[in-house]
Amino acid sequence: SHAPDAVVASARRAAAALRVDDLGAYRVHWPVGDTHEPFAPPGARNPASRPYIHGEFMATWRAMESLVDSGIVRHIGVSNVTIPKLELILRDARIAPAINEMELHPCFQQPELFRYCVDRGLAVVAYCPIGSPARPERDRAPEDRADTEHPVVARIARAHGIHPAEACLKWAAQRGQVPIPFSLDPAHQAANLRAVESDPLTPAEMEDMKAADCGNRLIKGQVFLWEGSSDWRDLWDVDGTIPTWGDAARRAGPPA
Repeated sequence: SHAPDAVVASARRAAAALRVDDLGAYRVHWPVGDTHEPFAPPGARNPASRPYIHGEFMATWRAMESLVDSGIVRHIGVSNVTIPKLELILRDARIAPAINEMELHPCFQQPELFRYCVDRGLAVVAYCPIGSPARPERDRAPEDRADTEHPVVARIARAHGIHPAEACLKWAAQRGQVPIPFSLDPAHQAANLRAVESDPLTPAEMEDMKAADCGNRLIKGQVFLWEGSSDWRDLWDVDGTIPTWGDAARRAGPPA
Protein backbone atom coordinates (compact mmCIF):
# COMPACT_ATOMS: atom_id res chain seq x y z
CA SER A 1 0.00 0.00 0.00
CA HIS A 2 2.80 2.47 -0.81
CA ALA A 3 0.94 4.24 -3.63
CA PRO A 4 -0.32 7.59 -2.28
CA ASP A 5 -4.02 6.77 -2.70
CA ALA A 6 -3.46 3.36 -1.13
CA VAL A 7 -1.75 4.93 1.89
CA VAL A 8 -4.81 7.02 2.69
CA ALA A 9 -7.27 4.19 2.03
CA SER A 10 -5.26 1.82 4.21
CA ALA A 11 -5.22 4.25 7.13
CA ARG A 12 -8.97 4.79 6.87
CA ARG A 13 -9.56 1.03 6.86
CA ALA A 14 -7.37 0.63 9.94
CA ALA A 15 -9.20 3.34 11.85
CA ALA A 16 -12.57 1.84 10.91
CA ALA A 17 -11.47 -1.67 11.93
CA LEU A 18 -10.28 -0.35 15.30
CA ARG A 19 -13.47 1.72 15.69
CA VAL A 20 -11.57 4.92 16.44
CA ASP A 21 -11.80 8.41 15.02
CA ASP A 22 -8.07 8.70 14.50
CA LEU A 23 -4.89 6.68 14.82
CA GLY A 24 -2.30 7.68 17.42
CA ALA A 25 0.55 6.51 15.23
CA TYR A 26 0.91 5.10 11.74
CA ARG A 27 4.13 3.77 10.23
CA VAL A 28 5.53 2.73 6.88
CA HIS A 29 6.44 -0.87 7.66
CA TRP A 30 9.38 -1.19 5.23
CA PRO A 31 11.09 1.55 3.22
CA VAL A 32 10.31 -0.41 0.03
CA GLY A 33 6.89 -1.41 -1.23
CA ASP A 34 7.98 -4.91 -2.22
CA THR A 35 5.80 -7.89 -1.36
CA HIS A 36 6.22 -11.62 -0.98
CA GLU A 37 3.88 -14.57 -0.63
CA PRO A 38 2.75 -15.39 2.93
CA PHE A 39 5.12 -17.93 4.53
CA ALA A 40 7.54 -17.53 1.63
CA PRO A 41 10.69 -19.68 1.96
CA PRO A 42 14.10 -18.05 2.51
CA GLY A 43 15.05 -18.23 -1.17
CA ALA A 44 11.81 -16.73 -2.48
CA ARG A 45 12.21 -13.61 -4.62
CA ASN A 46 9.59 -11.39 -6.19
CA PRO A 47 10.82 -10.40 -9.69
CA ALA A 48 9.07 -7.04 -9.24
CA SER A 49 11.05 -6.16 -6.09
CA ARG A 50 12.93 -2.85 -6.15
CA PRO A 51 15.69 -1.24 -4.10
CA TYR A 52 15.05 1.88 -2.03
CA ILE A 53 14.31 4.76 -4.40
CA HIS A 54 14.11 7.98 -2.44
CA GLY A 55 11.72 9.80 -4.76
CA GLU A 56 9.27 6.92 -4.61
CA PHE A 57 9.49 6.73 -0.84
CA MET A 58 8.87 10.45 -0.53
CA ALA A 59 5.70 10.13 -2.63
CA THR A 60 4.53 7.63 -0.01
CA TRP A 61 5.64 9.98 2.75
CA ARG A 62 3.71 12.94 1.30
CA ALA A 63 0.59 10.79 1.59
CA MET A 64 1.53 10.00 5.18
CA GLU A 65 1.86 13.73 5.86
CA SER A 66 -1.61 14.27 4.39
CA LEU A 67 -2.99 11.86 7.00
CA VAL A 68 -1.75 14.22 9.71
CA ASP A 69 -3.13 17.24 7.86
CA SER A 70 -6.59 15.66 7.64
CA GLY A 71 -6.61 14.48 11.26
CA ILE A 72 -6.76 10.77 10.44
CA VAL A 73 -3.38 10.19 12.13
CA ARG A 74 -1.64 12.08 14.91
CA HIS A 75 1.94 10.83 14.46
CA ILE A 76 3.62 9.22 11.47
CA GLY A 77 6.73 7.12 11.46
CA VAL A 78 9.01 4.70 9.68
CA SER A 79 10.23 1.20 10.32
CA ASN A 80 13.30 -0.80 9.27
CA VAL A 81 15.01 2.43 8.17
CA THR A 82 18.77 2.91 8.40
CA ILE A 83 20.77 6.05 9.12
CA PRO A 84 21.52 6.75 5.42
CA LYS A 85 17.81 6.54 4.58
CA LEU A 86 16.78 8.54 7.64
CA GLU A 87 19.15 11.33 6.69
CA LEU A 88 17.40 11.69 3.33
CA ILE A 89 13.90 11.42 4.80
CA LEU A 90 14.59 13.98 7.54
CA ARG A 91 16.12 16.32 4.97
CA ASP A 92 13.09 16.25 2.67
CA ALA A 93 10.12 15.63 4.98
CA ARG A 94 7.68 18.42 5.73
CA ILE A 95 6.47 16.47 8.79
CA ALA A 96 9.40 14.56 10.23
CA PRO A 97 8.96 10.96 11.36
CA ALA A 98 8.03 10.81 15.04
CA ILE A 99 8.91 7.11 15.34
CA ASN A 100 11.39 4.59 13.99
CA GLU A 101 10.48 0.97 14.61
CA MET A 102 13.47 -1.32 14.46
CA GLU A 103 14.68 -4.73 15.59
CA LEU A 104 16.16 -4.36 19.07
CA HIS A 105 16.97 -6.98 21.70
CA PRO A 106 19.98 -7.66 23.95
CA CYS A 107 21.84 -9.60 21.24
CA PHE A 108 21.11 -6.88 18.64
CA GLN A 109 21.26 -3.44 20.23
CA GLN A 110 22.03 -1.21 17.19
CA PRO A 111 23.62 1.49 19.41
CA GLU A 112 24.52 3.88 16.57
CA LEU A 113 21.05 3.87 15.00
CA PHE A 114 19.37 3.99 18.42
CA ARG A 115 21.40 7.05 19.44
CA TYR A 116 20.84 8.72 16.06
CA CYS A 117 17.06 8.46 16.54
CA VAL A 118 17.08 9.57 20.17
CA ASP A 119 19.26 12.58 19.39
CA ARG A 120 16.78 13.68 16.73
CA GLY A 121 13.70 13.22 18.85
CA LEU A 122 12.36 10.05 17.25
CA ALA A 123 10.67 7.58 19.59
CA VAL A 124 12.25 4.16 19.16
CA VAL A 125 9.85 1.21 18.97
CA ALA A 126 11.58 -2.15 19.43
CA TYR A 127 10.29 -5.25 17.71
CA CYS A 128 11.55 -8.75 18.57
CA PRO A 129 12.37 -7.45 22.09
CA ILE A 130 12.97 -10.95 23.47
CA GLY A 131 14.55 -12.31 20.30
CA SER A 132 11.36 -13.54 18.58
CA PRO A 133 11.57 -17.24 19.44
CA ALA A 134 8.43 -17.88 17.34
CA ARG A 135 9.70 -16.16 14.17
CA PRO A 136 9.16 -17.93 10.81
CA GLU A 137 11.54 -20.67 9.78
CA ARG A 138 12.86 -18.51 6.93
CA ASP A 139 14.18 -16.03 9.51
CA ARG A 140 16.25 -18.63 11.36
CA ALA A 141 19.96 -19.20 10.82
CA PRO A 142 22.41 -21.60 12.49
CA GLU A 143 24.46 -18.72 13.90
CA ASP A 144 21.51 -17.04 15.64
CA ARG A 145 21.72 -16.51 19.39
CA ALA A 146 18.76 -16.96 21.74
CA ASP A 147 18.59 -13.79 23.84
CA THR A 148 16.86 -15.55 26.73
CA GLU A 149 19.73 -18.05 26.90
CA HIS A 150 22.56 -15.53 26.79
CA PRO A 151 24.64 -15.89 29.99
CA VAL A 152 24.34 -12.18 30.90
CA VAL A 153 20.57 -12.14 30.42
CA ALA A 154 20.14 -15.42 32.31
CA ARG A 155 22.29 -14.23 35.22
CA ILE A 156 20.37 -10.97 35.58
CA ALA A 157 17.06 -12.81 35.39
CA ARG A 158 18.14 -15.17 38.18
CA ALA A 159 19.16 -12.23 40.34
CA HIS A 160 15.64 -10.79 40.03
CA GLY A 161 13.83 -14.12 40.21
CA ILE A 162 12.17 -13.61 36.82
CA HIS A 163 12.04 -15.23 33.40
CA PRO A 164 14.86 -14.07 31.06
CA ALA A 165 12.23 -12.64 28.71
CA GLU A 166 11.21 -10.23 31.46
CA ALA A 167 14.84 -9.21 31.92
CA CYS A 168 14.94 -8.34 28.20
CA LEU A 169 11.85 -6.16 28.59
CA LYS A 170 13.20 -4.39 31.67
CA TRP A 171 16.41 -3.60 29.82
CA ALA A 172 14.50 -2.28 26.80
CA ALA A 173 12.19 0.01 28.75
CA GLN A 174 14.99 1.37 30.93
CA ARG A 175 17.16 2.00 27.89
CA GLY A 176 14.42 4.26 26.53
CA GLN A 177 12.93 2.19 23.72
CA VAL A 178 9.33 0.95 23.50
CA PRO A 179 9.36 -2.86 23.39
CA ILE A 180 6.40 -4.51 21.67
CA PRO A 181 6.38 -8.18 22.71
CA PHE A 182 3.77 -10.37 21.06
CA SER A 183 1.60 -12.62 23.18
CA LEU A 184 -1.98 -13.91 23.06
CA ASP A 185 -1.72 -15.28 26.60
CA PRO A 186 -3.28 -12.90 29.18
CA ALA A 187 -0.93 -14.19 31.89
CA HIS A 188 2.11 -13.41 29.71
CA GLN A 189 0.71 -10.00 28.84
CA ALA A 190 0.30 -9.19 32.54
CA ALA A 191 3.81 -10.43 33.30
CA ASN A 192 5.20 -8.26 30.49
CA LEU A 193 3.53 -5.19 31.98
CA ARG A 194 4.73 -5.98 35.48
CA ALA A 195 8.26 -6.45 34.18
CA VAL A 196 8.54 -2.81 33.12
CA GLU A 197 6.68 -1.33 36.10
CA SER A 198 8.66 -2.68 39.04
CA ASP A 199 12.04 -3.97 40.25
CA PRO A 200 14.24 -2.18 37.69
CA LEU A 201 17.67 -3.40 36.67
CA THR A 202 20.51 -1.72 38.51
CA PRO A 203 22.85 0.68 36.67
CA ALA A 204 25.52 -2.04 36.82
CA GLU A 205 23.14 -4.58 35.28
CA MET A 206 22.22 -2.16 32.52
CA GLU A 207 25.92 -1.74 31.79
CA ASP A 208 26.46 -5.51 31.87
CA MET A 209 23.71 -5.94 29.27
CA LYS A 210 25.90 -4.21 26.71
CA ALA A 211 28.07 -7.33 26.67
CA ALA A 212 25.16 -9.35 25.23
CA ASP A 213 25.25 -7.39 21.96
CA CYS A 214 26.71 -9.60 19.24
CA GLY A 215 25.16 -7.99 16.16
CA ASN A 216 22.68 -10.85 15.74
CA ARG A 217 20.04 -9.51 13.35
CA LEU A 218 17.17 -12.00 13.23
CA ILE A 219 14.81 -10.40 10.69
CA LYS A 220 17.07 -10.08 7.68
CA GLY A 221 14.34 -9.31 5.12
CA GLN A 222 15.92 -11.39 2.38
CA VAL A 223 12.54 -11.99 0.71
CA PHE A 224 12.57 -8.29 -0.30
CA LEU A 225 15.79 -8.52 -2.32
CA TRP A 226 15.66 -7.33 -5.92
CA GLU A 227 17.24 -8.77 -9.03
CA GLY A 228 20.96 -7.99 -9.00
CA SER A 229 21.26 -7.45 -5.24
CA SER A 230 23.95 -9.51 -3.55
CA ASP A 231 22.45 -10.59 -0.22
CA TRP A 232 20.26 -9.36 2.65
CA ARG A 233 22.92 -6.88 3.78
CA ASP A 234 21.99 -4.72 0.78
CA LEU A 235 18.72 -3.92 2.58
CA TRP A 236 20.54 -2.50 5.60
CA ASP A 237 23.15 -0.20 4.01
CA VAL A 238 25.91 -1.87 5.99
CA ASP A 239 28.68 0.12 4.29
CA GLY A 240 26.91 3.44 4.90
CA THR A 241 25.54 3.76 1.36
CA ILE A 242 22.15 2.89 -0.13
CA PRO A 243 22.40 0.31 -2.95
CA THR A 244 20.54 1.39 -6.08
CA TRP A 245 19.60 -0.01 -9.46
CA GLY A 246 22.91 1.36 -10.67
CA ASP A 247 24.82 -0.81 -8.22
CA ALA A 248 22.80 -3.83 -9.30
CA ALA A 249 23.29 -2.94 -12.95
CA ARG A 250 27.04 -3.27 -12.69
CA ARG A 251 26.51 -6.90 -11.72
CA ALA A 252 23.35 -7.90 -13.53
CA GLY A 253 22.39 -5.34 -16.19
CA PRO A 254 19.59 -2.74 -16.09
CA PRO A 255 16.21 -3.48 -14.52
CA ALA A 256 13.43 -4.80 -16.72
